[in-house]
Amino acid sequence: MKTLKPTIFILSIIIAFLPFTSCSNDDNLYANVTLTEGIDGDIGGDFTGNGGTASKTFNWQNDLSTADYNADITASTTGLFQMMVKDSEGTTVLDRTINGSVEPDTFSGVTSSGVSGMWTVTINVSNFNGDGSFTLSEGN
Repeated sequence: MKTLKPTIFILSIIIAFLPFTSCSNDDNLYANVTLTEGIDGDIGGDFTGNGGTASKTFNWQNDLSTADYNADITASTTGLFQMMVKDSEGTTVLDRTINGSVEPDTFSGVTSSGVSGMWTVTINVSNFNGDGSFTLSEGN
């Protein structure tokens, strides 16, 4: 009786168990938040997702006490987009969320008044499927 070579033996095991395996779309979930630097105190970014979750926090120098903000989902069916902004003392001056399955799919305005200096901006996308963008600029 001949013995199987190791390569042929391993290949036969893989072929034998192949019908019991399956692919799952859960492994392909992703989300991404990208920051793009602006000029004269303006910043912005983009976010995309295919059912995934992501968070990005960055510092932003705001020499004024408020900020103008805008966020827009350009294509989405599900998930949440959240923008949280804290002033230089850590006080929340903005906490807004867009639900991808409910109108409106945009928000804009002026933050609450805060202390100028280095502000913290956190962008969260959760179970997000689509894409969009956001901007921040020093307020009036």
